[in-house]
Amino acid sequence: MPAPDASASETSAEEKPTKATAKKATGKRTKTLELTLTVTGTADGEWHAELKQGSTYLARNLAVAAAAVSRAAKELHEDLSTPIDAVIEEARSQQAARVATLEAELEAARKVLADLD
Repeated sequence: MPAPDASASETSAEEKPTKATAKKATGKRTKTLELTLTVTGTADGEWHAELKQGSTYLARNLAVAAAAVSRAAKELHEDLSTPIDAVIEEARSQQAARVATLEAELEAARKVLADLD
């Protein structure tokens, strides 16, 4: 029976701690926190936010300004701010059109009122 090779047993002994160290490094997990922020808005410019952690609400139905939503999105990431700003701009243009319509109605009502005097 041949004698065991001393260099082979030394290599095995050296490899084991390295593998164990690697397993410890990859096995370590950092705790992640998951929060869900939901921001909803209407064409009338009303925005609300709610915050959940898991299934628990931390905040509900908080009124927020469109400008605050836009600033927050810009702070988080450009990929968030671009579509959010597009939605806000669309709501802004709808409101501007509504204001123009109401101003025209008001002007017509003032003219009728002046004719009644």
